[in-house]
Amino acid sequence: MKLLLITFGLMALAFAGIAIKIWGKKDGKFSGTCASQNPYLNKDGQACSMCGKLPEEQTDCDTVAKAS
Repeated sequence: MKLLLITFGLMALAFAGIAIKIWGKKDGKFSGTCASQNPYLNKDGQACSMCGKLPEEQTDCDTVAKAS
């Protein structure tokens, strides 16, 4: 039971941290969410699967531009 309470407490803390980060950011957007911008995650230089941008185009991922 003690382990269950600790687990729920840590999960609540994680959700609260994410909520505070979203609340504190302008328009509630996360910055740098494209994996293509991270050289450790994208070693082959592939385009972002979300927005289609290449690693050389180091701008924020804009999903609205792809949808329109």
